[in-house]
Amino acid sequence: MDYLPHFEREATAFADAVRRTVGEQEAPPVPSCPGWRAGDLAVHLGGVHRFVRRILDRGLLEQPDLSDLSLYELPDDLTAWPHPDNAPNRTPVLPVLVDWFERGAAGLAERFRDTDPAQRVWSWSDDWTAGFWLRIQTVEVAVHRWDAEGIMGQASPFDTELAVEGVTQNLDTMVPARRARNEAPPGKGESYGFRQTDGPGAWTVRFDGDTVTHVRRAAPSDVRLSGTASDLMLFLWGRLPADRLEIDGERSLIDRYAALVPPV
Repeated sequence: MDYLPHFEREATAFADAVRRTVGEQEAPPVPSCPGWRAGDLAVHLGGVHRFVRRILDRGLLEQPDLSDLSLYELPDDLTAWPHPDNAPNRTPVLPVLVDWFERGAAGLAERFRDTDPAQRVWSWSDDWTAGFWLRIQTVEVAVHRWDAEGIMGQASPFDTELAVEGVTQNLDTMVPARRARNEAPPGKGESYGFRQTDGPGAWTVRFDGDTVTHVRRAAPSDVRLSGTASDLMLFLWGRLPADRLEIDGERSLIDRYAALVPPV
């Protein structure tokens, strides 16, 4: 899949959604991200984009220093700037914040365009390539676009092609990372199936001890969740409850999934 057009489209939609909050007396809350307000969401994603661009710009093989403020290209006057350590920041969202986000997204898109996806660079996953960053950042900006649109109204579903890849990225990459980061309990052989209702996609994941096995096909499972690719992606990224999906099999295992794969 050509990820870059999806990244650029979702980043533009994110900026549009956050800009709609400009003029509010205080930054409105993000319903799908408890403890965050609109400015917090923009600062988070804009910072991530600059973090990734630094890795690609310099071909880094180690994590950048997060305390290096030059990384974030902040304006001189930070009086009304949402500070990540102070979330939720209720200070009104200023146009300069949205402009800052847009510059960061455009800079990262340019770097993705000019970088060989096979270039070796540091990442927090087992995949140390620039292509990993393009894939995971396209999914992340899409998820946060959905968050941002939900601030002032109804969020649009994900593009089906992108959502299919979002499900795969979650099960391949995020599930092992979230388990390791949160010291999740060992699996006892629990298996979960996911079936796309608006296409042929099917996925099965199984938890055995500390081992996670994921196959991109239907296989025997203890419980199966079915829905559109967009809804499956929203469930796996913690944005949609399971009862919005069709469930077949051991329903009691749904709550167990949250323990096996702790939220970010």
